Amino acid sequence: MTAALAPHDATAAPVAETILAVNNIEVVYDHVILVLKGVSLTVPKGGIVALLGANGAGKTTTLKAISNLLHAERGEVTKGTVEFDGQRVDRLTPNDLVRRGCIQVMEGRHCFGHLTIEENLLTGAFTRRDGNAAIRRDMEMIYDYFPRLRQRKGSIAGYTSGGEQQMCAIGRAMMSRPKMILLDEPSMGLAPQVVEEIFEIVRTLNQKEGVSFLLAEQNTNIALRYATYGYILETGRVVMDGAADALRENEDVKEFYLGVAGADRKSFREVKSYKRRKRWLA
Repeated sequence: MTAALAPHDATAAPVAETILAVNNIEVVYDHVILVLKGVSLTVPKGGIVALLGANGAGKTTTLKAISNLLHAERGEVTKGTVEFDGQRVDRLTPNDLVRRGCIQVMEGRHCFGHLTIEENLLTGAFTRRDGNAAIRRDMEMIYDYFPRLRQRKGSIAGYTSGGEQQMCAIGRAMMSRPKMILLDEPSMGLAPQVVEEIFEIVRTLNQKEGVSFLLAEQNTNIALRYATYGYILETGRVVMDGAADALRENEDVKEFYLGVAGADRKSFREVKSYKRRKRWLA
C-alpha cells in the first residue's frame, strides 16, 4: 500500500514569473451552495498548467471564477482574490479581462453555429483596435496553425465536426491576441487522434506565441503529457499539486486517474473501499 499524499501546499508551485495567481478563493452559488473551498493555484508566464479532477470536482467553476463569468449563473467569489498579470481582476467585468489578455474557451466549444468558420474567427478580434491589416495577418497565422480551418473557412460552423469546432474556438480566442487562455475540457466528445492534434497545437501556440494556458481536463493522461505542472481538485478543494512528471508517477494518481492499479491491488472491490477512505484529504 502506498503512502498517503501530502497535504496541498500552495507555495509548492515552481518559482517563476507569474501571470495568474488564484489566492484562497471560495465560490458560493445562490448565496448558500459552497462549491470551491479555499482554492489556490498559480500559472507561470509561458506555462501550461493542468487543472485535473473528475466531473463535478469544481474545474469549470474555477475557470469561471477567474474569467468573471459566475454572475451569469448566480455565483460569486465570496473570499480570496484573483490576480492576472500583476493586478487584481476578480472585480472586473469579463469584457475588461479579455481586453487585458485573459480569455476563456468554454466547455462544449460554443461556436456561433450560424456563422462561417472565418466569421467566427473574426468575432475574436472584436476588441482589437489595430486595424484590418493586422487582423488579416493574424487570421493567416491561425490558418497556418489550424490547416483544417483554412479548408473549412467558408463552411457554416454548426455543420463542421466537433474537432473543427474546437479548433475554431481556440483560433477565435487567439484572434484576441491573448496573454493567457483558460481552456475548459478541450478533449470532451472528441476522437483520440483529434484530441492529440489539438493538444499538439496548444503546445505549439504556447512555445511559438508565448501564450500561457490553464487546462481544465478530465483526461488526466493527456493533460499531464502536455502540461508542466498540475493541480488535482476533489469536491472543490485542491488536494494535490506538483510537477506533471511527478504526478504521472504518483501511485494514487495512477490508480484513480490513469487507471493503473498497483501490484497489490487484487479486485475492483478493494479499489472502491480504498477510494472511500479519502486518505489524501486527511
